[in-house]
Amino acid sequence: MFLKKIALFNYKNFSEINFDFNAKINCFVGKNGVGKTNVLDAIYHLANGKSYFNPLAVQNIKHNQDFFVIEGEFEKASRNEQIVSSFKKGQKKILKRNGKAYEKFSDHIGLIPLVIISPADSDLITEGSETRRKFVDNVISQLDPSYLQQIIQYGKIISQRNALLKYFALNHVFETDMLQIYNEQLHVLGQLIFEKRKNFIADFLPIFIKHHQAITNSNESVALIYESHLFENDTVTLLVNNINKDRALQYTSVGIHKDDLSFQIDSFPIKKFGSQGQQKSFLIALKLAQFEFVKKQSGERPILLFDDIFDKLDEDRVEKIVAMVNQDQFGQLFISDTHPERTENIVKTTHQSYKIFNL
Repeated sequence: MFLKKIALFNYKNFSEINFDFNAKINCFVGKNGVGKTNVLDAIYHLANGKSYFNPLAVQNIKHNQDFFVIEGEFEKASRNEQIVSSFKKGQKKILKRNGKAYEKFSDHIGLIPLVIISPADSDLITEGSETRRKFVDNVISQLDPSYLQQIIQYGKIISQRNALLKYFALNHVFETDMLQIYNEQLHVLGQLIFEKRKNFIADFLPIFIKHHQAITNSNESVALIYESHLFENDTVTLLVNNINKDRALQYTSVGIHKDDLSFQIDSFPIKKFGSQGQQKSFLIALKLAQFEFVKKQSGERPILLFDDIFDKLDEDRVEKIVAMVNQDQFGQLFISDTHPERTENIVKTTHQSYKIFNL
């Protein structure tokens, strides 16, 4: 996978800017606030149909403008892919591939494999379970389109069941027939999603541990533990046993939409017991494992975005990552950094083709 060029119009802080890429490593350097991260986010946007940092489309439009357009040209398996994402206030976002608009954005996921490593990844540790579920779902969805459709359908049924619970509470009624229909639908989808998540963690964990050991050179024991109500019981039984609680709360309190992924170091939650350095290493290992997992499963190297990580890592960890570049484990890289000289000194040691873009 190779990004050949990108053009931004009214995207975030840019009125209009174009970039041509012919190098393996592409570096955006400049002071804070000039838009380095925004260029990386535009690349992410083309791969996923939304921003990594702000999924609200209207907030990605440049101030005092009413639309944005991102155009990109990728090379995939010796074929050019033209991807355009555009949005105008008051209208639906449009995503096009080779001039044809997608009816469903979900059909686009997986076409352009991509992994981003960013300081914003700390949310995976600090935020709630939804953030970690989205990470798992994003990785699986890039490789399994049916999984993404199952997630979308499950979410719709949960919304319908929650609306029914609210209707019961508002009208002081209770009918089991409709609930049973939703319960059965959630059971079928929930079991499929649960099995795929369970299998993914089993395959992903050894890759993650390998990368963590390579980055840290330590004997720390790290783990990713999949937590789900479905380890306790099937979905129908869970929903029936918790119906009084659901009626009181007016939403569905059990099921795979409450799954979590516990991040542990030496058998303790890394959120509470991991130092800042340990947390950074944990997250980078997680994303490098995502890269390798997608590469193995898809047979192609994802585009890799490094957002401001050289400013966040000590020299030893940077050297470890550079060594991986030297071993040619990565495909095309995009890097943002505030220090031009530091960036160039680092990428020079890789002996790979590179280009510096000063913003």
